[in-house]
Amino acid sequence: MRSFGLATLLLATVVLTGCAGDPNTGAGPRENTGTLVGALAGAAIGSQIGGGTGERVAAGVAGALIGSMIGNRIGAAMDDEDKRRAYEAQMAALENGPSGAPVAWRNPDSGRYGSIVPGPAYDRRGAKCRDFTHTIYIDGRPQTARGIACRNPDGTWTPAG
Repeated sequence: MRSFGLATLLLATVVLTGCAGDPNTGAGPRENTGTLVGALAGAAIGSQIGGGTGERVAAGVAGALIGSMIGNRIGAAMDDEDKRRAYEAQMAALENGPSGAPVAWRNPDSGRYGSIVPGPAYDRRGAKCRDFTHTIYIDGRPQTARGIACRNPDGTWTPAG
């Protein structure tokens, strides 16, 4: 039940954040809509990956966090299949990808593609973490997100600041 509360709190935060533009960054409704869409898609995809009920909720929360990062950077330009492929590649890169080696994905239906390049794993407050660069090509133009993700005890990955 505690995981459900965390998922609900996360979803409410993302929904409320998506209601206003940011005067400092200029992020407006499209980027914020992308954040919400990415978070929801990530949550849906992540929840399907987990095994039991608890794992599904945890995977949904992790998917929402990763999806919101991708969604905010890309806006609303990616379809559900793009997001699914990008998410799966990102999880594979973080979990098993050699440092500096790109893990590619492609959606032949939309023509969108990208790659995730994980950095070396390191310890951060007792968790395995990795820096990563995720580049997505939409209409031939690269859009890049850089971040840090840390592995949770249940095997999911969460973006870290």
